[in-house]
Amino acid sequence: MSLPSKPAVTSAPVHELIRDRWSPRAFADRPVPRDALVSVLEAGRWAASSNNSQPWRWIVATRDDPAAHAAALTGFNARNQRWARTAPVLIFALARKTFEANGNPNAHAWHDTGAASAQMALQATAVGLHIHTAAGIERDRLRELFAIPDEFDICTGMALGYQGEPEILPEELPARETEPRSRKTLGDIAFSGRFGHAIEI
Repeated sequence: MSLPSKPAVTSAPVHELIRDRWSPRAFADRPVPRDALVSVLEAGRWAASSNNSQPWRWIVATRDDPAAHAAALTGFNARNQRWARTAPVLIFALARKTFEANGNPNAHAWHDTGAASAQMALQATAVGLHIHTAAGIERDRLRELFAIPDEFDICTGMALGYQGEPEILPEELPARETEPRSRKTLGDIAFSGRFGHAIEI
């Protein structure tokens, strides 16, 4: 049985990595090679950031250390643990709330950390992997578990691995692996002249 493929149906040409990137919940029981994991992290490291502040930090747990992986899984909420448990690599993205240079608040920290995460997802696609990002995480649990300092926000969890068969997922999740992808139209999100006035395409 072939795995689901869900390329984006775009209104204009985009790079194939953007077209083919999507977020499966089913991951194969196959380890992520160390060099592939490092390349994904390296892609995030080179994201743009305000004042080159690089506010992102990552907590990484792999199945090479089963106890660390099991502990990291508890950082996802119960709903997301149902599928995150299938991923061989679990990552949590953190954002430093202040600039290291002067201690001033960094209002761009989440934006920049998100940009780094996006680059990681594209690099994952480039090397045959997938990332599924989850907002449903247990932040208090993670802060205690990994001794995360207060100056860092805990932004999101990520599951990384090779795509697996939908049938390994419980309940309603297999069907979600094959349902069509959708997005708002450009007219809904890109404006010209004033907010809500759709840009001419």
